[in-house]
Amino acid sequence: MRKAPPAMKPILSVPTRLAAALTGAVFLVITACASSGASPAPHAADEAAILSLLEAQDIAWNDGDIEGFMAGYWRAPDLRFASGGNITRGWDETLARYKARYGTGAEMGTLTTSDHEIILLSPDAAIAHGKWQLDWKGQQPWGLYTLVLRKMDGNWRIVSDTTTAAE
Repeated sequence: MRKAPPAMKPILSVPTRLAAALTGAVFLVITACASSGASPAPHAADEAAILSLLEAQDIAWNDGDIEGFMAGYWRAPDLRFASGGNITRGWDETLARYKARYGTGAEMGTLTTSDHEIILLSPDAAIAHGKWQLDWKGQQPWGLYTLVLRKMDGNWRIVSDTTTAAE
């Protein structure tokens, strides 16, 4: 009786084995990234919620409701508002500043914001840029704003507002 020849093992060169290992590693990394659920695309629902907050502020302002306008801000002593070379800290202090500058009711004028650009930094942080214009006391001042927003208890709130005038 003849013996069957021993099974031959394929012999792969070191470069071939290295290439196979690297290909496998790259495949695993790509697969892990694709299945992680992470997406660089902004979340439309968060952008819509932030835009809704900004639109609600316009409506409240134009209704002469300064407290309603301020509802979009973080109600905390660490709120930061910068404008005209001055920094105001705190929700109450920012409300007082708005009232002193613009009054209340119809004397506040008509606010229009536009050119909204919302950038989501993380699931709970965003920046919003835009343009504002006010029809107020026969004048039409305008400028730009940059808002830092945080999502707290499921709601977006402005934690820092830097508003500039174009004049």
